[in-house]
Amino acid sequence: MSSPELPLIPEASKAVLALTTSVEIDSPIEKVWQVLLDFPSYPEWNPFVRSQVIVSSANDTSPLNSQTPTKDTFLFLKVNTPPSLSSPSESPFAFNTTHLRIHHLDEETHRIAWVNCMPSWLMTTERWQWLTVVDDGEGSRKTKYETLETFNGPAAYLVKWFVKKGLEAGFIGMAVGLKERAESLQD
Repeated sequence: MSSPELPLIPEASKAVLALTTSVEIDSPIEKVWQVLLDFPSYPEWNPFVRSQVIVSSANDTSPLNSQTPTKDTFLFLKVNTPPSLSSPSESPFAFNTTHLRIHHLDEETHRIAWVNCMPSWLMTTERWQWLTVVDDGEGSRKTKYETLETFNGPAAYLVKWFVKKGLEAGFIGMAVGLKERAESLQD
């Protein structure tokens, strides 16, 4: 049986700004995937993405009844920069809300990706998150979580100059939060 063809993740070197992080999680891949896709639980464990809800369109902020992510659904996010389990910052400089569209979701390869809904002449972003099994040769149940987000366009320079450090801390905070959450849900 051949393995599925994996989609192309953007090249970090071709972006105005690329953020990435990874973490090893002592939990089976299915459990980590379940936590990653359980958007309503994000406020309980995710210090960076404080709210992530599925909405009907790129201009809507009202949650849909179903919060099950699927390809071509829209998300509305609120983030904390720097990461914190407190309510999202209301500061106009916190870069704290954005609309996104899920353009890739693959249960088999444990990959999800989305793009922003801004005008492309202003800024494009693409965020990938994926999981792989870590094989330590001893029947390990560990999972590696990886994420990459690329930013391009004129506004990407503003993000790079003014909020890069907060976003980097956010990515690390989310990875650590995912690790802690998945490991705490062990059977």
